[in-house]
Amino acid sequence: MNPAEASRDTSPSTAPVRLLVSKCLLGERVRYDGQHKYDPFVVEALGRFVEWERVCPEADSGMPTPRPSMRLVGDPAAPRLINRNGEDLTEQMLGFVERRLEELAAVELCGYVCKKDSPNSGMTRVKVYDAKGNAARSGAGLFTASFLRRFPLVPVEEEGRLHDPRLRESFVERVFCRRRWLDLVANGRSRGALVEFHADHKFLLLSHGREGYAELGRLVAAAKRYRTDELFRAYEKGFMAQLARPTTGKKVADVLMHMAGFFKKALTAGEKQELLSIIDEYRRGLVPVAVPLVLLRHYVRKYDEPYLKRQVFLAPYPGELMLRNFV
Repeated sequence: MNPAEASRDTSPSTAPVRLLVSKCLLGERVRYDGQHKYDPFVVEALGRFVEWERVCPEADSGMPTPRPSMRLVGDPAAPRLINRNGEDLTEQMLGFVERRLEELAAVELCGYVCKKDSPNSGMTRVKVYDAKGNAARSGAGLFTASFLRRFPLVPVEEEGRLHDPRLRESFVERVFCRRRWLDLVANGRSRGALVEFHADHKFLLLSHGREGYAELGRLVAAAKRYRTDELFRAYEKGFMAQLARPTTGKKVADVLMHMAGFFKKALTAGEKQELLSIIDEYRRGLVPVAVPLVLLRHYVRKYDEPYLKRQVFLAPYPGELMLRNFV
């Protein structure tokens, strides 16, 4: 290990992983009918490792609870918010949205979990009604649509989609990667630090595809051609975009094989065969990725492999979430 690498601070961040969340998902009775939509994964699993920034656009904008139900009407690109009594609440909501997003600009958000199907909080496929009362799932909630425009690099997911193991794992991975990015920036923007950050995330980025990883690599290699602020903006955009690309069993298996190559001189023939067999079982969907990872982590510790020890891919978020037991 070279002196620069040995002196790097690889201790976990002490800064909070702060997520915006729809209040009803935490069990708060703020919905139009006075009820909540408590989500066990959000509260009991993810909630152990994050701090919440809470929002209910309707209640927080001054609407009563309970209240008449609402829906989006008109152009899906710029719908109006109309309640059951025919009142147009669009301007009231948009005024709140502007104020709340300005407040959130001062918060180091690592993600946002929103309420699906809500005319204010839904992320996608929210019903929008035409003049004849026909509905099409073509819209996004007023608050969340504005949030996505204002903070395009912050991971956003609906609680309903978090029931899908791959989407859940992807979202949580991006959340904790964003925290590491914010830590990097907070410690001072230097080209050398960015090179180390990129190296730490090499195999994680590769698991989302070689093309995006190569693009980021070219950016880092040409770092001296950019102003520091320009370089960091470009890398952050590419980094979050790459992590948002879906992984596949083949992509991840290729990464596992690459990592296994670090031990080709250390393992016995039987150990090599066992490792390759388990990786192949993962590739074919017979076991979750947690199985080969357990064995690889064992070899990383046993042989004290320095380059792999630094790889975020081996533990991108708290293992207690057990997300890789299902992907």
